[in-house]
Amino acid sequence: MLDIHYIREHPEAVKEGIRKKGDDPSRVDQILHLDEERRKVLQKTETLKSKKNTVSAEIAKRKSQKVDASVLIEEMRGVADQIKALDTELVEIDGQLRDSMLLIPNIPHSSVPEGRTPADNQVIDTWGEEIPTDTPLKPHWELAEKLNIIDFPRGTKITGAGFPVYVGRGARLERALINFFLDEASARGYTELLPPILVNAESATGTGQLPDKEDQMYVVSRDDLYLVPTAEVPVTNYFRDEILAEKQLPVNFCAFTPCFRREAGSYGKDVRGLNRVHQFNKVELVKLVHPGTSYAELETMRGDAEHLLKKLGLRYHVLLMCSGDLGFTQTKKYDLEVWSAGQQKWLEVSSISNFESFQARRMNIRFRPAGGGKPEIVHTLNGSALALPRLMAALLEHYQTPEGKVVVPAALHRYAGFEIIG
Repeated sequence: MLDIHYIREHPEAVKEGIRKKGDDPSRVDQILHLDEERRKVLQKTETLKSKKNTVSAEIAKRKSQKVDASVLIEEMRGVADQIKALDTELVEIDGQLRDSMLLIPNIPHSSVPEGRTPADNQVIDTWGEEIPTDTPLKPHWELAEKLNIIDFPRGTKITGAGFPVYVGRGARLERALINFFLDEASARGYTELLPPILVNAESATGTGQLPDKEDQMYVVSRDDLYLVPTAEVPVTNYFRDEILAEKQLPVNFCAFTPCFRREAGSYGKDVRGLNRVHQFNKVELVKLVHPGTSYAELETMRGDAEHLLKKLGLRYHVLLMCSGDLGFTQTKKYDLEVWSAGQQKWLEVSSISNFESFQARRMNIRFRPAGGGKPEIVHTLNGSALALPRLMAALLEHYQTPEGKVVVPAALHRYAGFEIIG
C-alpha cells in the first residue's frame, strides 16, 4: 500500500506510475476525494470534541457553584449525538479509503524501463554456454517417462493436470535440490524457517495476493484459509504488526514450502511437462531491510540466486523487467531464466523483487531508529532460490547423455547419493 501522504502530495507522479504498469489511474482521484472527506469529518469531530470539553468544564464549574447548568447539559447531549454520528461516518470513510488504497498498485522505480509486454524486458546479463550437439536433445517429459522419474499421467489420475508425481531417483533429486538450496542460503546469512502452508486472509492481504490475485489461489473455504502460492506470504508476515529495533535489520529468511497456484487459463504447448504446474516446490528468500539499503540488498539477493545456477552449471540470463511486466506489488524486479536445451527456449526459475514499503505498510512492520524518533516502515524484498519445476526441467535436458541417461551435477552428489540417472 502506498503512503497516503505521498499520494496527497504527488498525485500526478502516482498516476504516471500506475499508467506505466498499464493500470487505471482514475482510482487516485477517488482516493483523494475520500481523503479530503475524511479530513473534513475529522476536523468537524475534533471541533465538536473540543467544544464538548470546554462546555463540560463550564458545567462542572456551575454545578460546584450551585448554578443551573441544564441548558448547557441539554446542548451537550446534542453535541454528543453529532460526535457519535460523525464517528460512525468516519469509520465508514476509513473503510472505503482502505479498500481503495488496497487496489492501488506499487509504482515502478525510476530505473525500471518503460514497456507493456515481455518483449520490452531487458537482458542485462548472460552466463554459461549452449551445449554443442549433433542430435536434437530430448525435452524433459520424454526423459522423465523413459527414466521413470516423474509420472505425469498418474498425477493427473490422483488429482488432476498439473500435479506430477516424482518417482525414485526423481523424488530424491528433487529433495537433493531443496536441501542444496537451503544449505547454500544458510551459508550466505539467511535464517531458515519452516512456515505453515496455509495462511489467513490478513496474511494474503499483507503481501498483496489479496485482493489482487484471489483467482490464482486455492481456497479452503470451510476454514477461510488459503494454500500458499509462495513462502513469501507466511515468511514476510512473520513480523506483522511488530516493531523491530534498527540493529535487527536486515532480517534475512529462507524457507522451503510446497506452492499452489491455480494458473487459470493456462493451456497449450507452454504447459507441457513441468513448464507450468499447479503444485510445486520452491525455496524462497525474504529480506526486511532499512529503507536506505533496499536497492543494494536487491542486488545482493539477485547474486544469491545466481550463485545457485552457477554451482549447478546451468546456462541462464538475467532480465530487468519493464514497468508493464511488473507485478501489482513490485517496484523493481529481475527474472532469472535458464536455457531449456531440449525445448530450445528460456524458462523462468526465479523472480527477485523489491517492494519498498508497499507490503510492510499493509502489514504494519516497522523499525525504531537507533537514534530515537518515530518508528519507520521497513522495506521488504523476496526472491526464488529457486523454484523447482522448470529448474528440474532444464537440469534434466542440460545433463542428458546420448544414451538417454542424466548426469547429476557435482554440487548435488552428496545430497542425492548418486551421480547418474539411467
